[in-house]
Amino acid sequence: MSDLFFYGTLRYLPLLETVLGRSASQLNIAEASLPDHAVYGVQRQAFPMIVQEKDSKANGLLVRGLGQEDLNRLAYYEGGFDFDLSVRDVCLADGSRAEARVFFPEPGLWQPGALWSLQDWVGKWAEGTVLAAQEELAFYGRVDATTISRNFAPIRTRAWAKLAARQRQTGDPRDTMKDVIVKEHRRAYLSYFGMEEVELRHRQHDGTMGPLLHRSGLMQGAAVVVLPYDPVRDAVLLVEQFRTPVFLIEDPEPWMWEPVAGMIDPGETPEQAAHREALEEAQVSMSSLEYAGGAYSSSGSSTEYIHLYVGLSDLNQTIDNGGLTSEGEDIRTQIMPYDTFMQRVDNHEFKDLPLLALANWLARNRDRLRR
Repeated sequence: MSDLFFYGTLRYLPLLETVLGRSASQLNIAEASLPDHAVYGVQRQAFPMIVQEKDSKANGLLVRGLGQEDLNRLAYYEGGFDFDLSVRDVCLADGSRAEARVFFPEPGLWQPGALWSLQDWVGKWAEGTVLAAQEELAFYGRVDATTISRNFAPIRTRAWAKLAARQRQTGDPRDTMKDVIVKEHRRAYLSYFGMEEVELRHRQHDGTMGPLLHRSGLMQGAAVVVLPYDPVRDAVLLVEQFRTPVFLIEDPEPWMWEPVAGMIDPGETPEQAAHREALEEAQVSMSSLEYAGGAYSSSGSSTEYIHLYVGLSDLNQTIDNGGLTSEGEDIRTQIMPYDTFMQRVDNHEFKDLPLLALANWLARNRDRLRR
């Protein structure tokens, strides 16, 4: 049996329960602190790290009597963050001391930011972190921790998208808690995208419960799609890049002309993501955004929800080296007069559905934008 001291996100009991796979009521938990240490947020990350700091004190939880399965699950989860266990003496509330194992980051891997606050983290990140942990631990014993680490960013993006999806209410009186019965739910696949399978029944329009259905869904984050438009020059900017799914379906032209597009990162608003993606993909700054609507891109197969924008811009240059090398992007841009753009739309020369949706929105709102 082992005693562990938790100073960071695992102090949040719903997360600890998710990682260990059992209730906190089954654990021996006590308030404790680690002297001469402090907890800082990791720069550009949503989790903390602990560092040695004389005369400081890192508050946390001492959890006693953890078994080998607990340690295996913790190692699986924390392994995705490149943390390792070290033995330290911690202080309890009654003044006594105890030996405990503590997760420390690999030296030099992370850079500390500001002092970390559990309360602040709970308010912004806790719910999404628990959702991400649920997906990660669903693959415990099925894939290794290295695979989890490699896919940690898209897992968090999917969790952030699920939080946003929970807020999309339009007044439908039906209640999924009563009108959908899930027999089995399985996370079948983990990569940049996830795949989930479900067996369920749902209430039909005549009021009865329908037959048992076997369905699957491609699990994705939410995305932004933005068409840069220059109302002075009356021109749009398009980006071109190779699209693997289009190649896989054996379309002979997998280089697609599209608007700027990208996933919404955890902590971002759709508007922030739109501005970021325009800079990354096209090196374009936008003075303002016009919201053209939001919708699921293919509700029968995918969870992806797309926010559509037209971005007002000063379009005066094109590039052939856009995108992020770290993401394998190879993007070029083209500035196209509005009339030419709409002629190509009407000639069915574009194969990207969000581009067609934005073209129709721009056609209806162009005069207003040019005034």
